[in-house]
Amino acid sequence: MRSDLMKKGITRLPHRALLKATGLTEEEIKRPAIGVVNSQNEVIPGHIHLDKIAEAVKAGIRMAGGTPIEFPTIGVCDGIAMNHEGMKFSLPSREHIADSVEIMATAHPVDGLVFIPNCDKIVPGMLMASLRLNIPSIFCSGGPMLPGKVRGKKVALTDAFEAVGAIEVGKMDEETANLIEENSCPGCGSCAGLFTANSMNCMTEILGMALPGNGTIPAVFAERVRLAKVTGMKIMELVKNDIKPRDIVTEKSIHNGLVADMALGCSTNTILHLPAIAHEAKLTVDLKDINKISDMVPHIVKINPAGCHFIEDLYYAGGLSAVLKRLDEMNLIDTSVITATGKVLAENIKDTKILDDNVIRAPKNAYSQTGGLAVLWGNICPEGAVVKKGAVLPEMLVHEGPAKCYDSEEDCIEGLMKGEVVPGDIIVVRYEGPKGGPGMREMLSPTSVLAGMGLDSTVALITDGRFSGVSRGASIGHISPEAASGGLLRLIENGDIISINIPEHTMELKVDEVVLKEREEKFVPKKKKELSGYLERYCSCVTSASKGAILQINK
Repeated sequence: MRSDLMKKGITRLPHRALLKATGLTEEEIKRPAIGVVNSQNEVIPGHIHLDKIAEAVKAGIRMAGGTPIEFPTIGVCDGIAMNHEGMKFSLPSREHIADSVEIMATAHPVDGLVFIPNCDKIVPGMLMASLRLNIPSIFCSGGPMLPGKVRGKKVALTDAFEAVGAIEVGKMDEETANLIEENSCPGCGSCAGLFTANSMNCMTEILGMALPGNGTIPAVFAERVRLAKVTGMKIMELVKNDIKPRDIVTEKSIHNGLVADMALGCSTNTILHLPAIAHEAKLTVDLKDINKISDMVPHIVKINPAGCHFIEDLYYAGGLSAVLKRLDEMNLIDTSVITATGKVLAENIKDTKILDDNVIRAPKNAYSQTGGLAVLWGNICPEGAVVKKGAVLPEMLVHEGPAKCYDSEEDCIEGLMKGEVVPGDIIVVRYEGPKGGPGMREMLSPTSVLAGMGLDSTVALITDGRFSGVSRGASIGHISPEAASGGLLRLIENGDIISINIPEHTMELKVDEVVLKEREEKFVPKKKKELSGYLERYCSCVTSASKGAILQINK
């Protein structure tokens, strides 16, 4: 056993003494040691109940003959960190989480790991750690939040953010706004739509690193606790059979993940995290392949904010197993891949039934015959840009208009509130990329204000930053190379015409090359931001969004 490194033989007598100091008995020390990585805290709604999930996981481990050893990770709530300096730390926290798990599980060698995430960057950070360490591992998230209700209508975090713009232009009264504030997030769990947290929890199940149900069983259901217990028992089987993360996360399972991503229309952040996850598995995700996959996969599920359904509706429709069943019927996925159940995907879904054709549509009734995400290319984004096209209004799929430029998210919000943006404009928010931000902040506040003001049908927003899964509209992010790394984005001026064609996967700045060369010669680089601590170290190592914003040491 790997844990023998810290407990077996005469030379480990002091080690055993220290383990006994934690209350472990001789029998517990002899058993396989299972690390339980818990991101519980009292800040994130999706994490406030993870102590209960951890207790259930540990019960399962003990039932199956193992010894659980729990340790924590940090976690950032993207919603609370939104639209201020805190958001600069959200994406960087992904690397910190991966590093901290690597440190803990190497300094205290365990035989297996159970990861308990739920929100935003915690899920991909833990996935990265599991693949880096490559010891038997399994995931059990805290589950999605149920939607709230206001005057008989289901609401979620999307409504709370969009209320800001609606109030500003007089489209919403104070009483309605207060009701949304009180009811849009009714309790624990990852926010109720297909935002980044739920997208990544779904992706963990689809990749095979979690048991069926992980992505959709609501946080408050007893079934979630039962799933946690079974997960605790299952890790013991994975340890016994030596099934490791890199046995599960392969080129085939990543392809399955991308196919399901297109069918579901997940958060654009999945296109940021999957390359980083693949990198830890010694694999690559090429953005050039995304559109090829999207072109052959119909968009069959549309969850808030893109559609009217919520994660609970997907749960009642049969969950992700039913989505995978549908995709298998279309011969779009490889069901021979091994999963955390210890079985291949085909066995996991063979008895699955699709319980609601309105939520999980048949191909002939798909929302679109192509996938819910797209990568755009052009002189503005020679390394790519990403859009959640399933959440773009039909009239904005092709758009051309004048640029309205801002050098930060705060400047953009201020401009919106002052009425500087008019129908037809294309907002440019730059210097918000991995290096320029630094930290590649989510632009949820600007997109929500646009939607609340009713401008999402006439105004696009492009940025080298990124978008929350809560965002909807013609929101194009991950523009690479970013402005701070010499991207064309930095040379755009107010009034320049930008052409966007999402069906054709293009985005172009329609300014003559001679003019651009003159601007380049006269360009004065933006003064570097004063940085210190973690962000300074992060900024020195982070790569382009097109590479997943992974960290690489400059040698």
